[in-house]
Amino acid sequence: MVLEGNPEVGSPRTSDLQHTGNKGSCFLSSPGEGAQPGEEPIKYGELIVLGYNGCLASGDKGRRRSRLALSRRPHANGVKPDVMHHISTPLVSKALSNRGQHSISYTLSRSHSVIVEYTHDSDTDMFQIGRSTENMIDFVVTDTSPGVSAAEGPSAQSTISRYACRILCDRRPPYTARIYAAGFDASSNIFLGERAAKWRTPDGLMDGLTTNGVLVMHPAGGFSEDSAPGVWREISVCGNVYTLRDSRSAQQRGKLVENESNVLQDGSLIDLCGATLLWRTPAGLLRAPTLKQLEAQRQEANAARPQCPVGLSTLAFPSPARGRTAPDKQQPWVYVRCGHVHGYHGWGCRRERGPQERECPLCRLVGPYVPLWLGQEAGLCLDPGPPSHAFAPCGHVCSEKTARYWAQTPLPHGTHAFHAACPFCGAWLTGEHGCVRLIFQGPLD
Repeated sequence: MVLEGNPEVGSPRTSDLQHTGNKGSCFLSSPGEGAQPGEEPIKYGELIVLGYNGCLASGDKGRRRSRLALSRRPHANGVKPDVMHHISTPLVSKALSNRGQHSISYTLSRSHSVIVEYTHDSDTDMFQIGRSTENMIDFVVTDTSPGVSAAEGPSAQSTISRYACRILCDRRPPYTARIYAAGFDASSNIFLGERAAKWRTPDGLMDGLTTNGVLVMHPAGGFSEDSAPGVWREISVCGNVYTLRDSRSAQQRGKLVENESNVLQDGSLIDLCGATLLWRTPAGLLRAPTLKQLEAQRQEANAARPQCPVGLSTLAFPSPARGRTAPDKQQPWVYVRCGHVHGYHGWGCRRERGPQERECPLCRLVGPYVPLWLGQEAGLCLDPGPPSHAFAPCGHVCSEKTARYWAQTPLPHGTHAFHAACPFCGAWLTGEHGCVRLIFQGPLD
């Protein structure tokens, strides 16, 4: 496509935009390049949405799911920056009407726009994430409400962009994955209007931020038993790293962080202003517990025949197949302030302090009294340790290392706030530590 005006050729670079022409799911039904027929395609990594315990409430369906694997496509569909044009506004519609030409449009004023064109890149695969259900979105993500299932249909109040972000994966080892703010729409365009934060970089190229931004946090020490939360940063449209803005949608960008990159690491968190995703690498997933290990831990815990210290009834964690429905008679319950585990009972209520407030009959501490549920999303666990700790106040159970890591990890909320939250249900954590060690009583016989 030839545009009138004064074209300027911008030198391509890896921190600039790239795009996919994909029209379907990122699960591959045929082997990628280098794979033999019948072999599994090379996996770049997996995205897990925080706040779901292994599956959406209505079930994982197609591109709308709680977890998605990104694998090498049969054919590369990335693009890379090619030419930058300075044009007048009347020509913008002409430039954007060609769906075969991927581009980024920066509106500087009513009479001046910059359009960056892209050309095919045979070395990368591109995956797009957003709220839109259009075909160019590979992973459809909706808002996650703290402590409850997300509204899985379209939401008029959603703060997640229809075309929130995109991930670029190198098709050759080490299969590096990079994240960029914003995704391409049905016209193969990313459009930053007059009010969007945008600027010219020192090397003469353009860059910008989306309205509510895409935030990324890389954990210190990787996603392992020694992990510690990192610092939240904002990723630009061109993949550069900036400190956070004063508020989520402020027009003034933060400061460029030159010694950090948009390369995703095992355990990197991606916040889309309404939902937070966890990136797991294939190597990291090999260290994570498997569903079989989690089931073995459940059976081992039940085999110990823990008892209610008051009612002396035997307690048992329910099977994951039963789902999180109403607790059954053997369901273990916990006083989240002290960690004493009981069976359900109706005494000790402190109605003046709320319907869930109870007085523990063993230590007399008053606090929430909730049923215990095992965390079933293995990718959220740092280690295969025994289920010894519960998040407060939701009662999801996991290993000590996993509980302490998430309890000290602040997750973005709204335009200013950060809250630690249970990774299995999204409930904001309370109490001094956000989690409690469980105290079981064994059988008296």
